[in-house]
Amino acid sequence: MTDILKKEIITVSEAKEILDQVKPDDMDQIQRWTFDYVVKFAKTGSGVAHEMVKRLRDECELKEEEAVEVVNVSPTSLEELRAFTFGWKKLILTETLQKMLNILQKRNES
Repeated sequence: MTDILKKEIITVSEAKEILDQVKPDDMDQIQRWTFDYVVKFAKTGSGVAHEMVKRLRDECELKEEEAVEVVNVSPTSLEELRAFTFGWKKLILTETLQKMLNILQKRNES
């Protein structure tokens, strides 16, 4: 068993990058399942995902956890983003939601 060195919230894309460094034969069953999941659902490269999280935190005043959730889900419309953030139980202005969408849409340009 491996010791936990540090706990950190990361995006699906960042998890994929980490698991890409492990040989499939060296993975346990949970790591293989996790790897299969991240390969299917990583929506961008880890560097781009990390930058989007940083921008969402800095420019939209999101918590780290919220920014990672948004990047992982990557909503594509204002309505989808509004429905997603509704569960946070805090008011987010339409202009902030639009700014969030603009940040998410930049991934396609990278």
